[in-house]
Amino acid sequence: METNQNLQNMTKATEQNPVNANLDIDLTADLTADQTPDNQLPYWLQSAESSEQKKYFNQDIGNGRGVYISTYGCQMNVNDTERMHSLLEMANFTPVQTPEEASLIIINACSVREKPVHKVYSEVGRFRRMKDKNPNLKIGVGGCVGQQEKDNLIKNQPLIDFVFGTDNIDSLPNLVSQVYENQTKVVNAKFEHRAPYHVETLVRNPGVSTFVNITKGCDNFCTFCIVPYTRGREKSRPISHILMDIRTLIQRGVKEITLLGQNVNSYKSEDGADFADLLKKVAMETDIERIRYTTSHPKDFNEKLMHVMADHQDKICEYVHLPFQSGNSRILERMNRGYTREQYIDKIKQMKKIIPNLVLSTDIIVGFPGETHDEFMETVSMVQEVGYETIFAFMYSPRPFTKAAKFEDQVDDKTKNERLNYLFDVHDKLAFEIVQRYQDQTLNVLVESVNEQGKAFGRSTQNKSVYFVGSKELIGKTVPVRITSSTPNVLRGELVLNIN
Repeated sequence: METNQNLQNMTKATEQNPVNANLDIDLTADLTADQTPDNQLPYWLQSAESSEQKKYFNQDIGNGRGVYISTYGCQMNVNDTERMHSLLEMANFTPVQTPEEASLIIINACSVREKPVHKVYSEVGRFRRMKDKNPNLKIGVGGCVGQQEKDNLIKNQPLIDFVFGTDNIDSLPNLVSQVYENQTKVVNAKFEHRAPYHVETLVRNPGVSTFVNITKGCDNFCTFCIVPYTRGREKSRPISHILMDIRTLIQRGVKEITLLGQNVNSYKSEDGADFADLLKKVAMETDIERIRYTTSHPKDFNEKLMHVMADHQDKICEYVHLPFQSGNSRILERMNRGYTREQYIDKIKQMKKIIPNLVLSTDIIVGFPGETHDEFMETVSMVQEVGYETIFAFMYSPRPFTKAAKFEDQVDDKTKNERLNYLFDVHDKLAFEIVQRYQDQTLNVLVESVNEQGKAFGRSTQNKSVYFVGSKELIGKTVPVRITSSTPNVLRGELVLNIN
């Protein structure tokens, strides 16, 4: 999951507290968690594994305080922020739009890219005056940076009051309570290696499309990647829990789900089901209209999965994000990717044969230690040969704990920057040519939003962003749109017929 995004995932809470309303639980009732009948609680609070959350369920930890969460990083971080908001709302914190409105600020920070810790320190520094004016303002850092740096964050930036890791999100309200009650610094960034991955998808306002976590962590240990050190070893959720989540989300109006994990293809349920089995069950045993997933690892993408996708295209989108990282086999070996250039290309050919309408995107690292000009040009030729509609390319940056950070043959920044710009130039021309195939085609678009000016937005099964004129009644419906303008980033079109 290496797509870098800068996202502020803020939502103004309503007076009715949307999370509590959606769970059909009255959090204002004079009950402790132990007094709440189990059949009125979400299933994750009924299980033994949920004892941590039961401690603060129905407790007024927040006292109505405002909470602001700043989020940057991958889809997993965005999903984690939604979980934090949901848990904090249960404890009577109120999400706010700006840090100035907040009494609690959390930075959910990504450490995949370069200088993430400096970015956190810079952001915290901007809150200094606010803290001077409001001594009760508490600032916390989570995400992969929290997991990576632990108490070093507080030692180097005294404005930070608490730090928590990626395995400690569900204890966040309890952690915040300690900070307020004891007026002390708190660090909780310990991996729960032996604990099962039993969580519920917590989404306050899921809308038309939402994420559902199926795995966490990674066991691949690519030499450039910090994820095993910040997300822990790989764990999979029980298949029954995932199906239950999806059915609940459908009842709340969700039409499309994205199955989410650092490497979804290595999913393994407690009953032995693999990712292809899960995907098939979601398609056949739920009423969800559309299914996506991310991210895949090439070495684990097998023929069984290809056939499941081909057999269930009425629900499973034909878009696949399959990072290749480098087009040179020697560099791939140094990266510990587990495949060669030739093996990757053979797999792509097999995928296109079984799924003829396949649409591909990928992740690429340029300037990996020891990469020569000729080896970089093999990456360029890979992009041209495969024909990716979208690429997410980055300059290599050394990450703590990783093997590649210790390689002595680092590529200089000037060369890395030149290679990245060249790659983008090549792909921009290629992508413009590829998307012309959508011109005058009619695509099925799931409408996600319509603004006040009547501009509708949705995505096609090819994961294309499509804009057209439409009404708010179309939100949540799949409509035919004829494409009148095609660019690599955006398609524009017109509604083919009126939808009743």
